[in-house]
Amino acid sequence: MQVTVLASGSKGNATLVALDGVRLLVDAGISATRIRRGLAAAGVEAADLDGVLLTHEHRDHIAGLAMLEKWYHLPVYSRAATLASLSCRRDLPAECLHPLGDCLQLGSVQVLPFSTSHDAADPVGYRICGSQCCAIATDLGFVTPVVQAGIEGADTLVLEANHDPDMLRQGAYPWPLKRRILSNRGHLTNADAAWTLVRMQKRPAHVLLAHLSEENNRPELAAQTVGSILQEQGLALDVRVTSQHAAVGVAN
Repeated sequence: MQVTVLASGSKGNATLVALDGVRLLVDAGISATRIRRGLAAAGVEAADLDGVLLTHEHRDHIAGLAMLEKWYHLPVYSRAATLASLSCRRDLPAECLHPLGDCLQLGSVQVLPFSTSHDAADPVGYRICGSQCCAIATDLGFVTPVVQAGIEGADTLVLEANHDPDMLRQGAYPWPLKRRILSNRGHLTNADAAWTLVRMQKRPAHVLLAHLSEENNRPELAAQTVGSILQEQGLALDVRVTSQHAAVGVAN
């Protein structure tokens, strides 16, 4: 299994998951050109993708989707309400849009969406399973029992560590935006990410901390906060921090 976060953050998100011969792009929130180049650097041609999975309709998750579809006509999968809410829907071929139910089977790989708590039409995370399992859970105000179950036992986990609450409260964002981020439909804190890992019964071999705020977090702070809590609980995990500007990946 290969999991490469091409980019993650408020300016754009896209992740490659390649498993058992199936190649999936989760979100297309950076330019199609950058997606194509990032995939190529990871050894995958964009035209060979088996599909694009969308977590939700916010721009930082779909900004490159229309151009990507214009070039490649890839299947796009997400909840029906998400597909209906896409700002670029008129630019997408109708035959490429596929509403997701409880499970999508692609070859020997199962894609299992699970609901997340975020201010979008019908946001989801993904559990992608075959001979191994990858789970992706970002853009969530808090970790519900459904999310905790969705990530349980994943071999590789992409998990949001968006902000440090003190940095957010003391920062320059207007209060309505701060309140949104801090709400249970906003974004996950570094400490919340750590305690999510602690609660797992079978913990992942690799953790990729994702969707870090450039204003209200720092990579070293996210790593230190998560690492300290894990150490206090007697846990040692391979935790890496993703980037808005460079690909970060793992292979099992």
